Amino acid sequence: MTVLSTNQPEGTPTWIELRTPDREGALTFYQALFGWEYEPYPSGDGDGTVCLLRGRPVAGIVPDADRTSAVWTMYFATDDCDDTARRVTETGGRLIEAPADLADHARTAVALDAVGARFGLWQGRSRLGSEIVNEPDSLVRNDLITPDPEPARAFYTALFGFTLDGNDEVPELDFTFLRRPDGHEIGGIIGSPDVPTSAWGTLFAVSDADAVAERATASGGSSTEPEDTPYARMATVTDPAGAVFSVGKAP
Repeated sequence: MTVLSTNQPEGTPTWIELRTPDREGALTFYQALFGWEYEPYPSGDGDGTVCLLRGRPVAGIVPDADRTSAVWTMYFATDDCDDTARRVTETGGRLIEAPADLADHARTAVALDAVGARFGLWQGRSRLGSEIVNEPDSLVRNDLITPDPEPARAFYTALFGFTLDGNDEVPELDFTFLRRPDGHEIGGIIGSPDVPTSAWGTLFAVSDADAVAERATASGGSSTEPEDTPYARMATVTDPAGAVFSVGKAP
């Protein structure tokens, strides 16, 4: 169990947000899946919803009528959103939402990296981001899957000073860990020529991957059959509006 009370170090995944054309459907689906409760986003952000686990923020859901399908966006912690946003463009990325204040909670931006994967920046103020991680029904991990991994690796090492390590446990994958300058692992990059586009994946911890997969299907989404991996029993879930994410129970 990890309950956070201070901002995460720069470069750490610290917030996740669902942009969806069907807000009400998303609220119903994720409550059935994870048991989340809800409260409104701070004033000034329309109909956005904060997802709560044991009363603490773990994710956000924001309606977006311009989208044809939903998508989860992972936000990296930053000490200076404006400076990091500037460096995004200098290292080959592109801003799609310029830095802006989310009331007094945070200053945020959304960008595309050098291979077109979407991610966000989160400079926590009165709200540090996800306050519970690494336990059932909360965020546990993010990995970038891309058909063009080398520009992605160069981009993130330049942006956050990450170092790269291989993974001998999965020799069949073109995989590297991403580590902060202090050595802490924050995720990884997977090179896969079969994926059509580059995207950061979101993995939620669960207490029973098989049960969650069944609930996803019963609630209007879909799921792959859960499979055992070296790290967890996992399934890939698609919500009713098309957002794809993974769930996993650690052995």
